[in-house]
Formats: sequence, structure tokens, C-alpha cells
Amino acid sequence: MPAAAPGTPAAFAAALRAREQLVGYWSVLDSPVSTERIARLGYDYVALDAQHGLLEYAGVLRSLTAIDTKGSTAVGLVRVEANDPSPIGKALDAGAAGVIVPLIDTARDAADAVAAVRYPPLGRRSYGPMRSGLRIGPHPADAHAQTVVLAMIETAEGLADVEAICATDGLDGVYVGPSDLRLALGGATSTDPALADEFEAALATVRTAAARAGIAAGIHTGDGATAAKRLAEGFTFATVACDLVHLEQAAAGHLGAAREAGAAGGEGR
Repeated sequence: MPAAAPGTPAAFAAALRAREQLVGYWSVLDSPVSTERIARLGYDYVALDAQHGLLEYAGVLRSLTAIDTKGSTAVGLVRVEANDPSPIGKALDAGAAGVIVPLIDTARDAADAVAAVRYPPLGRRSYGPMRSGLRIGPHPADAHAQTVVLAMIETAEGLADVEAICATDGLDGVYVGPSDLRLALGGATSTDPALADEFEAALATVRTAAARAGIAAGIHTGDGATAAKRLAEGFTFATVACDLVHLEQAAAGHLGAAREAGAAGGEGR
């Protein structure tokens, strides 16, 4: 069988399961035009945040369509709102190449997430690939090969059970939610530096568990430099976040430069 073309769900799933290094981008805005441009930059995936982001289902559908545009290098993933067959199935039917499932505390939770992604007899996903069938599947065996399921490790319970979670049959990878994990470890804030040592130890625990199980290990990061650092440490995929924050940062930077230049010009008069 020939290798899948780059930028396709099949190629992405194969690379992720082979623990190849992948870099993605995180989107919280219901802005298909900007998402489309991001998908053409060279990222391996664009993850749409349907849990904390500003996208309803229609926004997820529009953004997944935009990610699949001509010239895109990326596939679309969705961080679903809950570990529940309904939002998971809707995200996949809309064309997601995979789901990131939040708040996985136990191996039982992980098994439930896998079951929601797979069709019977392997799982309990209802068959109705309204859009996804155009490029993923549509036969169940093909959909299983081309669709990934990732479990978020972001709670004290999830960290304690991470070995069993990673060993869950059919799970393709784990994904660290650093803000929630730091809070779960006792941080006063989502970036509390007082928890640095405990947090780094927790990341090492997750990486090691994933490596032992032979599955992918991913992490959410705030910028490209941090993503590179985490990949160098042994994570196999990393997400750079996110469009709303980067829009604000870029706008603030340009404003600061303009004010500074204007002030300097005024002093010269």
C-alpha cells in the first residue's frame, strides 16, 4: 500500500503513532479565514478548542473546512468539551482527524474516550459521517486507521493513573494541559513558579509512561521556543498557543513601536 500523502489524516495518524515529532497550533477564535491562513504555514495540525474556546459547533465545522483548504499542510483536531460520545462524534463527523479529550482521570475514562471514537464492534461511535466521509474513511476500518484519540493529563488523578491510562488499548497518545496540571499540583496560579520542580517532575512522569506504552506524548505550550524545548525533552508533539493571544501580542507590539517612534520624533522637534 502506498504511503499516505503529507497533510492528510492518514499520514498524520501514522506519524503520530510512530512517535514522530509534530508541531501544531491552537485556535480559540471562530475565524475560518484566519484559521485557513494558519493551516497553510507548515504546521502539522491545527487544534480547535471547543471546550474553552469561542467556537460553537458551526464554528468548528467552518474551521475544519478552512483547515482542509488547498495548500494546507495541517489536519484539524478538536479539543472536545467533555468525554462524552455526543460531542466526540459530532467533532469527528464534522471532519476532525482526531479529538483531544479533557479531564481523563483513569484508565476507564481513557477507554470510554477510545470507545466514543471507534465504531462497533470496537466502540460505540454512531455512524453518520456527514462531512468526514469526504476525506476520512468512510468505511469504519479506514476511519479507525485515520482518526486519533488523545487523552488529556491535567489532574492529580490523571497523573497518578498515567501508566494505566497510557496502556489503554486503542489510545493514540496523551496530552498535557499545563495550566490545569500546575493547579492540580497545588499552584496558586496556572503559571505559579513555586511549583516548577514538581511540575517538571510530573512532565517527566507523563513522558516516561507514554514512551513505555509506545504512544505519543504531547503538550500545550505558549510559544515556539517552549515547544522546541519540550520536544527536545522527549515529547513527541507540541502545540503553540494561540490565535487570540498572539493577535493581542502582535497588536500591542505594533502599538508600542508606534508610540515609541512618535515620542522620539516629538522630542526631536
